[in-house]
Amino acid sequence: MRITRRHPRGAAGRRGRRPWLPLAAAALALAAAAATAFLLTGGGGHTGPRALTADEANRLAITRFRNYQAGGRAVTVTVPDTAGGLVVTASVDFRAGIGYGVVHGTGRDTSSDGLIQWTATTVLVRSMADAPAAAPAVPPPTGWYGRPLTTAGSSLDSSLAIVLGLGSDRPDNAELLPQNGAVRLGSDHVRGHRTEIMNGPRARAAAGAPAASGAPAASGTVRYWIGADGTMYRVRADVASEPQPVVIDFDTHAYVPVRPVPALRAPR
Repeated sequence: MRITRRHPRGAAGRRGRRPWLPLAAAALALAAAAATAFLLTGGGGHTGPRALTADEANRLAITRFRNYQAGGRAVTVTVPDTAGGLVVTASVDFRAGIGYGVVHGTGRDTSSDGLIQWTATTVLVRSMADAPAAAPAVPPPTGWYGRPLTTAGSSLDSSLAIVLGLGSDRPDNAELLPQNGAVRLGSDHVRGHRTEIMNGPRARAAAGAPAASGAPAASGTVRYWIGADGTMYRVRADVASEPQPVVIDFDTHAYVPVRPVPALRAPR
């Protein structure tokens, strides 16, 4: 008589299953998702806002002071304008509070092209039909027109004021920055430099009004691309007169010491 052995109920099912297979499949799915995210973002970019770490707050606190320590830096300022944008290629002396460069229109005629020099209160313009790619190291002594700098309704003047506001003779208060709305958004590379992207403190509503600690005068969000040592490589800031932000890129060309235009004043 054949004797058939019976296994306890469920034993065969337990022997036949591979309990690690679902776990392995889940791990592979997570790895694939991470790889896809890395490819889509290039390993950096915006990852969503989060609170600043103490180290990030310190870097944001010193970034304007770094510009002041450097004395001067080369900048390219992309200015939005409904009639066509402007690009200012300049050098800025953050200790003296003066900038000097050349303006070129984009998507418009050349009526706005020429040399420009500015302080926190004055803009000096020298129109040129065939403006050079870079401003001459020594500004021409004649042919300049002076006017007061105004941030109301002028995206150019607002942008120039913002640039000068990116230097400070002392670090900002790192403890106050997160309290005033500063956050980290992600990471990026700017001309070979790895940077952290941070939103600065919320600016006051009126363009040109004194902003919260750590932010230049602007009408809204100021976004910084900051290196590991606190060096500023890019800034994007809202201006009240335009829907698009002004973008300031640093070290796009060689810095040339700024020489003030002699014997010129803005009209009273």
